[in-house]
Formats: sequence, C-alpha cells, structure tokens
Amino acid sequence: MPDLLYFTEIVGLKVYDLKGRRLGRVEDAALVPVIDPVRIDRYLVGGGWRWLTVRWEQIRSISLAGIHLRDEVLTPYHEDEYMLRIARDLLDQQIIDVNGRKVVRVNDVTFEIRKDQESEVLWVLEVDVGVRSMLRRLLQGWAPRRWIRRIQAPIAPNSIRWEFCNIVEPDPQRRLRLNISHQRLETLHPADLADIVEELSPEEREAIFAAIDSEVAADALSEVEPKMQASILESLETGKAADIVEEMAPDEAADVLAELEEETSKEILEEMDAEPKIEVRELLEYEEDRAGGMMNTEYVALLENATVADAMVAIQGNEDLLETLNTMFLIDTHGRLKGAVPIGRLFVAEPGRALKELATGRLLEVSVDEKQDRVTEFFDKYNILTLPVIDQEGKLEGVITADDVISVLRQK
Repeated sequence: MPDLLYFTEIVGLKVYDLKGRRLGRVEDAALVPVIDPVRIDRYLVGGGWRWLTVRWEQIRSISLAGIHLRDEVLTPYHEDEYMLRIARDLLDQQIIDVNGRKVVRVNDVTFEIRKDQESEVLWVLEVDVGVRSMLRRLLQGWAPRRWIRRIQAPIAPNSIRWEFCNIVEPDPQRRLRLNISHQRLETLHPADLADIVEELSPEEREAIFAAIDSEVAADALSEVEPKMQASILESLETGKAADIVEEMAPDEAADVLAELEEETSKEILEEMDAEPKIEVRELLEYEEDRAGGMMNTEYVALLENATVADAMVAIQGNEDLLETLNTMFLIDTHGRLKGAVPIGRLFVAEPGRALKELATGRLLEVSVDEKQDRVTEFFDKYNILTLPVIDQEGKLEGVITADDVISVLRQK
C-alpha cells in the first residue's frame, strides 16, 4: 500500500533545514498544472512575517514528522496566476461526482508520497468528499495527526480520483472551479446532468454548457426548469446558444426562446440555420397556453394512398425521431389530416398493404387554438400518447406528445 498524506496533515508540518533547525510551518501547497497536473510543485512556508517558497526538488523527505530539506536556498512567495493552491483554490470548492450523479464539496485531498531521484514528492491521488475527510477537518490542529488517523479508521473513505477531475480556468477574481472532465459529463443521462447543473452556480453552469457537445447540452437544457434555461442561454455566446437551440426539438426551442428577452431571442434566431429557424419562428407565433404553443413540428406524415413499404422507408429517413415515434399520420394532397397509423401495426403487415387499412378507427385531433387544459383532458380521457394538431382548414400543423403534456403539468 502506498504511503499517503492528507492535506490536513500537511498544513502545520514543521520544515527543517540541513542542520535540523526549524524554518517555519507549511501554510499551503500548490500545483502548477501547466508544468505537472499531479505533482505538488511548491510549498508555502510561514517564516516569521513573510512566506517562503519551497520547491519540490528541494525536499529530501516528507512525513508526519515534518519536511526535511536538502537545499536551503528559499525564495519569498510571489503570486503566480498559473498556480493552483490547495487551501485557497481547492478546499471547499464544489466538484461533480459523476458516479454519484451529484455535486459535492471538497473537504480534503489525499497525496501519495513518491521517490523522485533524491527527493520525496507528493502526487495528488484523490479529492476527499465524505464524512471521513470532514472529521479530519474538524480535528485539524486539535488532536495529534496519528490519533486522527486511528479515529477515522472505522469510517469508509469517500473520494474521487484526481485523474477524473479537470481544472476550469480561473476567472479574474481568482476563483478556481473544479469539475469532472467534460467527456465523462457527456456520458450522463440528460436528466442526471440537469440535476447536477441545477446545483451549480451560474458561472459553473456557463462553463459546463460552453464546453460540452451542443447535442448533449440541448438534451440537458430540456430537462432544466424554464427560468434557468433562459439564464443559461443568456450567459453563453450567441453562436454557442444558437448551436444548442438548433439541437432542441422545435417546440422546446420555441418555449425557451419565449422565456428570453426579445432582443436576445432575435439574436439567437439570426445565428441559427435556416430550416430550424423557420420551424421555431412559426411556433413562436402561437400562444403558449394553446395547442399550437404545445405542439412539435417533428412528425412523420405520408399521403393516404401510401403503403407499408413506403412507411418503412420514411421511418428509415427519420432515425432521429425513433425514440419518440409511435404514430404515423396520413394526409391528402392538400395536407389535410386523414388518418393515424400506430407504428406497431407496420411490423405485422405485408409491405404492399395500404396504410389507410391500418389506420385507427376514430381519429382524435385538436385545433391549434384549443386551450391547454382541454388538451391535457384528451390525454387523460383517451389514454393516448400522441395527438395531432390541425389548423382551420384541417391541415396537419404539428403533434402533441405525452412528454409535452407531462412538461406542462410539471410546470403547474
């Protein structure tokens, strides 16, 4: 088992020169990630009225007994923008625990003691977030270090390995934020990522959404409550915000843009590609509490004389809808709604069979002006998953899904 030291044990360690005389005590330790993201690069030692800097290669040995130097040429401490100080910049900061799907706070840091030529160096091993590390913080300075180790022994450790962490660049106020690498964030379920995002500060939300894939960001944003959606988009550069909105379902995109200031909404729309821009603009014209404001323009419709084989080709051309597609609609040459075919019926029918023969007996539909409450009643009364929306001439304008209704009910 490797020799370990905790940061709470390092703070206050005595530092001795070549003759065994005490020079001071450790006040902080620092990484310089651009040089080495794992090795502690320097120690800040309190020596009377000023702090001195001890570099890693100047140390002969480091243990609970203290730090012994092999080189006494110390320099006064000077601020360095590339430096990550453990006590100042890492302790008590929030990080994301991907495995636990939650935001946690850094209580301590675990280091491994390694031999590097004639020096002993500390490598960051884990970020400690559990009860065990809280106990060390509470007892720090009140009990001998070896006693604290015995007291904590029965408590299971709770930590996140350092290689799973990624430093986010410091802002001008020298606040460093730490989160799990973006690649790991992108593997989370959108609902889990949304839960995490809601626990972060506005600056941290912005940092995450600015860095992750736009499609992942769109899925996560769809799971966040409306006011926070607007806040996140407003914090991003217009181009990035537009990329995210483009990846959202048209109805969700229209809903979030409706929450923004009109000028901001226009700027994002202008940055979007032509096709999604047109769809979203059309949806923005409908009132939010009407069927037109609830509907989605992503659906599959075929002419009423189409066959099962035609339907299968259409499905293959709309792979992005497969997760939610459960009904196919039939229209005439003027776009008027004529029928609905459950997708499941296609797989037990002959390829040449006409779709209208597989259509449901009674066609349920609502007008674009139908009230929101009436729409939710339809889903409850008829136990349906999809409801087509038509205009005054009977033309199919969009589709409302059970997910859309659930979102409305959640907001209420």
